[in-house]
Amino acid sequence: MASVTLKGNPVTLAGNSLSAGSKAPAFTVQGADLADVKLSDSTGKTRIIATIPSLDTPVCHAETKRFNDEAAKLEGVEVLVISTDLPFGQKRWCGTEGVDKVKTLSDHRTAQFGKDYGVLIQGGPLDRCLCRAIFVIGPDDTVKHVEYVKEIAEHPDYDAVLAAAQG
Repeated sequence: MASVTLKGNPVTLAGNSLSAGSKAPAFTVQGADLADVKLSDSTGKTRIIATIPSLDTPVCHAETKRFNDEAAKLEGVEVLVISTDLPFGQKRWCGTEGVDKVKTLSDHRTAQFGKDYGVLIQGGPLDRCLCRAIFVIGPDDTVKHVEYVKEIAEHPDYDAVLAAAQG
């Protein structure tokens, strides 16, 4: 299980951590149009999956904007940003911020994605939110890169993520 903190305080995560080389767990989350979105919808592409606590926080905001900018430069790579924010809020945020290259997706209904990827926070002020993590999933649904960001309030290693997605 990944070890992460929020402002220095340990956070309990549900599920088990993923590691590079493992098969990415199948998932179904909800898109901004309220339709189901599955991992299998993008099989054959490389996927960067960024999990965040909420688009309405400064680091999540900046991270999603950065991945939106990077996504325009990545051929054959799809960027998915998953949180437990409601799809309505995600859609509003993307429209306000001009974010149109990444897909914001919601795990609010069951939090099963969060459990299967080991990112669902249990207890504390962010209960039922997702911790900050990055998964690069290859076209064959194999996990190529994993980063559970040690401190939720910090940014991921963007260079490592982008290198894994392009490699």
